Amino acid sequence: MFKAILFDLDGTLIDSESFHLDCWNEVLYPMEIQLTHEEWLEHHAGVPMPVNASRLIEKYGLTISHEDLVKKREHVTITRLQTHDMALMPFALETLESLSEKGLTLALVTGSPRQDVEAIFAKNGLSRFFKTIVTRTEVVNSKPHPESYELCCRQLGLLVDDCIAIEDTSNGVKSAKAAGLVCYAIQHNTNEHHKLEAADKIFLDLNEACEYLNAEIFR
Repeated sequence: MFKAILFDLDGTLIDSESFHLDCWNEVLYPMEIQLTHEEWLEHHAGVPMPVNASRLIEKYGLTISHEDLVKKREHVTITRLQTHDMALMPFALETLESLSEKGLTLALVTGSPRQDVEAIFAKNGLSRFFKTIVTRTEVVNSKPHPESYELCCRQLGLLVDDCIAIEDTSNGVKSAKAAGLVCYAIQHNTNEHHKLEAADKIFLDLNEACEYLNAEIFR
């Protein structure tokens, strides 16, 4: 029997894709570069910030150093988080409440840095649901490497066989599966489902996933 659910954050529990795109475009505007929504989803969504910085430097031949680009992006992120509310994904709160009421252990495994997660949770209060939170800050290798999920399981004192991961991107699914976890993917756009075929199951939203868990796994 599974004992814990390990949730991704961006795109799984919070609707952050437009936020991250806007942050990058603010940083890139003085360099006369703007990313389209389609470009973001195809090449950058679900990718850790330092990796995206490397990709952008290479693709556009930027002269800024990797360190400085990351610092600029982190500054914009924190500034925007202080002035913008981050919307929850549909059924996120209801799902966390339902699974918590069943006595399940919930944890967060995210490619975002610790300071971003703390800023987001300071506003929406979701931290109360999670026994442990693993961010990019605590690991050497972020997703799609399995280190984040392996660390989370160790912190919980559980085997990977005891846990289910909930993700929304290919990198996230790869990370969870490489760690040996059962992984369910959430993606409302069926045209994107082929990118998530490594997941054990794909659901259109968190409500559909929660209903399945309650009916088939934790009844």
